[in-house]
Order: sequence, then C-alpha cells, then structure tokens
Amino acid sequence: MQTQSPSSWQGPADRRGSAKSSPNTLFRWMENKLMHRVSLDEYRKQVHDVYSGPRGALLATASTLSLHLLLGERLIKQRIFDLKGARNILDVGSGAGQMIQHLLKYADPGATVTGFDFSHKMLERARQRLRDDRPRLVTADMTRLPFADGSFDCLTCGYVLEHLPDARQGLSELSRVLSPGGRMLLLVTEDTFAGAITSRLWCCRTYSRKELQRCCEELGLTWKSELWFTDMHRRFKAGGICVEIERAA
Repeated sequence: MQTQSPSSWQGPADRRGSAKSSPNTLFRWMENKLMHRVSLDEYRKQVHDVYSGPRGALLATASTLSLHLLLGERLIKQRIFDLKGARNILDVGSGAGQMIQHLLKYADPGATVTGFDFSHKMLERARQRLRDDRPRLVTADMTRLPFADGSFDCLTCGYVLEHLPDARQGLSELSRVLSPGGRMLLLVTEDTFAGAITSRLWCCRTYSRKELQRCCEELGLTWKSELWFTDMHRRFKAGGICVEIERAA
C-alpha cells in the first residue's frame, strides 16, 4: 500500500467538518489524532504494534470487562442478528476470537467460519483461546482481501473500520466478497464521549451514523435495521453503531 499524505486520506463524504457541520465536534476533537499526524504506512505499523503487544494480549479481558463479549453474544444468541441459513461466514478483524466463538456456537451445523486479522499474533492468541480447529484463520489486510468475489453469504465486522481513515477502503472490499443478498453485522465506534475514550485507547477514529450510512449506500450496502444490545442501549442511544446490512442483489 502506498504512503499517502494525511490530507489525502479522506473522501469527500468523510471529511471532518467544522462545528457547524458536526454536532459532535467536541468528541472528535478528543479523539486520538495519530491517524492524521503520520503517513498511512506508519499509522498501520503502530496499530499493528498495539495489537501485537501487551494491549492486544489484554483484548479478550477488556472485552469481558466492558461487557462487549456478553452483549455481542446476546446479539447472536437471541437472533437479533440471525445466523440461520448462513453457510459461509467471514469474521472481519477477528482479534482474540471474541466474535468467532459466538459464530461457532450459534451458526447452523455445517456452516464454515473464516476469520482474518491484520496481526498474526492476535490470530495465534485467538487459536489458543478458542481451542477449536474448525475456523479458518488468515492473516490479511482488510483493504486487500485474499478472497474471491461473493465468497461469503454472511459477514461480521466488529470495531475494525475505526482503523481506516476512510470507511470506503474497507467497506468496498467487504461488499466485494459478500454475495448478492448477503448480510453483514457491522459494529463501529460512534462519535460520542465513550467513543472518544475508545479512540484514545486503541488509536482509532470514530464515525457518525449519517456519514457511515451514506458511505454504505454508495457501495450498494443497505442498512436493513439498526440494532441495539439491550432496550437500555436503545433508550439512551448508547453502545455505538450496530447495524444489519444487506448487499444489493
């Protein structure tokens, strides 16, 4: 991947606006700015080091303490996002295997599960944690996936887009490998106070719902429904962006 200047990373629909154009400018001001201070290659290297290092080793524990592991399982177990009928499932940015363990537990018998991550070290941790040889784990770049067009009828992508300056860089590839009519569970850090804290901890950015939905629609990815971990999350609009997306047939 070629090194780009920070000013060239963001597409027209993804530029960070002024206070007049963004109601959450304060939270975006609080975000980790590494992505905008260094070249894309340098940013990716530093993110890789974060996840391959001590913080990455604590990722599964952090997911448990933050309740994301429990709440993520609830989405799948209660079929808020329904895996029924999915035959070939891809987990994007598998990390410590948090989402894969839910897929293995609740997907239809015979469904194949593939996971990939930018950090080979994280995949080693996932394999040790899962203690299951069923999932295929691949080291890969989200912007250049080693899969054929339409390879999967179901995708899960939890908190990965945040590590791309422009969501299109990843969503276009996810759309390509998703079969027509296929479904995606997409979870993204939102531009809220909690999102800003997450950004600083994990060296990522955040997204607004409107800009992310607009980006998806431009790529033929329709927001089928907005999902919530619990009724409390729905009432207070908390928990970040969580949506079920369908690729145009």
